[in-house]
Amino acid sequence: MRISTFKNIILSALFLTVFNIGFASETKDGGDDEKFDPKEMILHHVKDAYGMHIATLNQGEENELHITIPLPVIVYTDKGLTTFSSSAFHHDYHGHEIVERNGQRFVNVHEKVYVLDKGANEVAFDAEGHPTNAHRPKFDLSITRNVFMMWVSIAVLFLIFLTAARRYKKSDDNVPSGVASFVEPLVVFVRDEIAKPMIGEHKYKRYMPYLLTIFFFIWINNIFGLIPILNGANLSGNIAFTFTLAAITFIITTFSGNKNYWKHIFWMPGVPVPMKIFLMPIEIIGMFVKPISLMIRLFANITAGHVIILALMSLIFVFKTVAIAPVSVAFSLFITVIEVIVTAIQAYIFTILSALYFGMATEEEHH
Repeated sequence: MRISTFKNIILSALFLTVFNIGFASETKDGGDDEKFDPKEMILHHVKDAYGMHIATLNQGEENELHITIPLPVIVYTDKGLTTFSSSAFHHDYHGHEIVERNGQRFVNVHEKVYVLDKGANEVAFDAEGHPTNAHRPKFDLSITRNVFMMWVSIAVLFLIFLTAARRYKKSDDNVPSGVASFVEPLVVFVRDEIAKPMIGEHKYKRYMPYLLTIFFFIWINNIFGLIPILNGANLSGNIAFTFTLAAITFIITTFSGNKNYWKHIFWMPGVPVPMKIFLMPIEIIGMFVKPISLMIRLFANITAGHVIILALMSLIFVFKTVAIAPVSVAFSLFITVIEVIVTAIQAYIFTILSALYFGMATEEEHH
């Protein structure tokens, strides 16, 4: 037991060391004399990006080797569809690098592609840092870092469950082995501890595919968001992702609603008529508040963990001394351990609340 604990501590320390090396290399992009801005660094790490940055290797004072996975930039402008690789920006997100394609000039400003106005040779900014001589394309269909990691997570889930299914087919007594032995307890947990209690013994089966999907999908993407080499590719920290999942839960709940469910929303039984009229708008608002709370809860909790870890690491560069490094690393390690637990907790909360809403929508009237 002691050896296992020691190994976990060593692995966690290496985890933060890799993170810290990549973090430190990015803080030197502006030069040693430039003031370190923790706010800009944190926002850059938690938001989406056009390239999949893996690591930066220093090969001298002004020579750096960036290891990245280039992703396609796909935009639709007044001149039609334009595509090019994210590597054309050369890791610049301050609008300095200009990419000329299809008779237009594109720049990357804080991980948003802009089209320079006709005749403009560089980006001009206002007092708040917004481009004044560039505009956003009509549609941005680029394969960003989060989209790429979503595809990776889908591929990993397919691999896990197809492998588990093959294990069951090859087993004569249906005893799980290998990957199946890890997956089965989690599937049984979602069924027995989430679906059945929240929805009911007779109706839970139709919702099991969705509940299992969101549980594993959210969990695995939360885990990917903690891997330093992926440079913070955190899908659950994207409000568009959480909005989509919450919207799907809302749609399923709405279409699953029976007569009893809608009666409780529009004409609450068992209360006086004036109270029915008073409660109706509250219940209608509650229909939309529930998915909104799902969206914000997942987004805020996952993003907050990343922000705290990055803020703690920033202390080393704010104070410009390695003396504070042990404190920053120790507290970052503590938050990271908590984040590992939070990855599963947030997947569980989103799943159980979705199941609760399905159960409320399908509950029969009691006599």
